[in-house]
Formats: sequence, structure tokens, C-alpha cells
Amino acid sequence: MKILSTKLGLIGILLLCSVFIITGSAAARTQFISIGTGGTGGIYYPYGGGVAEIWTKYVKDVRAVAEVTGASVENVKLAHKGETVIGEVMGDVAVAGLKGLSKFKGKKHDILSMAIMYPNLLQVVTLKKSGITNIEQIKGRNISSGSPGSGTNFMAETVFKALGIPLDSYNDSRLSFTESANALRDGTIDVGVWSVGPGTSSILDLATTHDIHIISFTSAQQKKILAANKEYSAVDLSGGVYRGVDKPVPTIGVWNVMICQRWLETDLVYNLVKALYEHQDYLIKIHPSAAYTTPENAVKYSPIPLHKGTLKYLKEKGISVPANLLP
Repeated sequence: MKILSTKLGLIGILLLCSVFIITGSAAARTQFISIGTGGTGGIYYPYGGGVAEIWTKYVKDVRAVAEVTGASVENVKLAHKGETVIGEVMGDVAVAGLKGLSKFKGKKHDILSMAIMYPNLLQVVTLKKSGITNIEQIKGRNISSGSPGSGTNFMAETVFKALGIPLDSYNDSRLSFTESANALRDGTIDVGVWSVGPGTSSILDLATTHDIHIISFTSAQQKKILAANKEYSAVDLSGGVYRGVDKPVPTIGVWNVMICQRWLETDLVYNLVKALYEHQDYLIKIHPSAAYTTPENAVKYSPIPLHKGTLKYLKEKGISVPANLLP
């Protein structure tokens, strides 16, 4: 079940009302699960839509829906306020939200990790004809560092600061993935930034009509970036993912985490996690990145403590959890 809306609170009320009308006395048992995703040009939205379908079909008395949002930063805030139940978030943003750092301005948010999704790679895209080959050449240029409230914008600014690139040294349109691709086509921006799983639709589409170049990071640049954020890692974007990008591109990676409200009932989260893992094969059909969504990776890569419902499932599977991931 997929519904496009940014009016999260209103749509939740309307859906709950429709459940009451349709099911009568059973409405008291039906739980509405809203999943904060991102824009339609990335992977969060189709991934979240697949998760919503799994939960609606396989978890008794649950109706889930994927919501279009501004992505990671906004998803942390929405989950904290109770306007969504689940959020898809980049690991660095989850840590900042939990601790009240950076864009969260000292306010700690009531979130916990529910599952690990897949790794994002920072993909800094320009057209070959621009002649831009180094990230530091964005100074004085028109760029898009990602939409406001997104993990892409959060990561881009973190990377720029680590490299000593002043945030006022470039003109930033802060566009969504789809808008960034269109702006590169139109020549209204010189560089677009994506933090997303490899093979995202907006870059794939751009590469079919234009010769693109994905800017690589030098080893020295990678070291500076990793020193500024321990949730990041140095990785390569494989060659052949996008037309015309045939060789591996050294870049930065970060894991995505599915967060949930801290106060959700243990059994509810257990049932959601159980259904997610048991029907992972369906999610992989929607996007191959879901191959990373495993119980083992939840323990290996979660950047913040896990919810008790997830812990219950992991214990059932005989998977030990380190002390730092206990809520």
C-alpha cells in the first residue's frame, strides 16, 4: 500500500478513520504504521513501500504505508514527535538525532534502531563537459547538496566541512534527487550530490541521456572525512553501475538504519522485524540493496541501540548483541 503525502498527521487520522468505518469494532485492534522514507527519485521510497506491503500482508492487525518525506533528518524528527512510527535514516543522522548533535541543536530524540537496511554511497555527479574532477572545485559553483532535511544534505555538509570547503563558498539549490538530475540536464547546476544506494533511478536516467562523471575522492580526502565521522567508511562505487562510469570510483559510505519510536511495544516491533526478515526475498525483488537487510547486519552495523522487540527476535535466532546496542 503506497500513499504519496507529506501531511503525515492528517493522513494518519484519515486512514485510522477509514479503518474504523470499514472494520467497526475491529478498529481498536488495527494499528496504523507510517514509514518515513524520502523522495521518489531515490531508494528509500520503493524500499519503504515494499516493507509496508510486507507488514500489511503478514503482520496481523497492522496496516502500513510509506510516506514521502524530506528523508533522514526529517524522519528522525517525525518519529520523535509521533507523526510517523518508523523512519529510514542514514546512520550518521541517527547518531546525531539520538545525541542531539548538529542539525538537531542539542535536542535528543526518542529513537532506537529496528533494523539495518543497506549501505549508502556518496555519489557526487557532474557532466563530463563541466571539466570538474575534484570535489574542491565546487567553490564558486552552482550545486545541489540534497533537499533540506535529507541525509544527503547532512552528509554533504559534513564532508565539505571536513575538507575545509566553506558552506558559503558555493551556491546551493538544495534539490531533491529528481530535481538535481533535471537541473544537471538543464545546466542550472554544475554538481549534484546523492547519498544513496548504487543504481538509483534518478542517476540511471540522467546517464541514459547525458555523459556523466562521478567525482572520486583522493585517499587523503577520505582520511580527512573519516576522521570527522566514525560512522563513515572508505568504499568504491563499482564500475559499470552507470553508463559511462566504467571504473571504480573511490568515495564514502554510510549504513542506513530503520529507526522506530522508543516507546513502541516490544511485541509489535518483534512482529514487524520477524516479518521483515522472513520475507526479505520479496524486498530484494523491489531493490537488490535489500540483500543487506539481515539480522546479522543489525548487530554488526547498527549505529545506535536496538529496540527491545528487535533484541527479542535476535535472541530467538541465537544472535548475541553487544552491550553498546542495548537500549
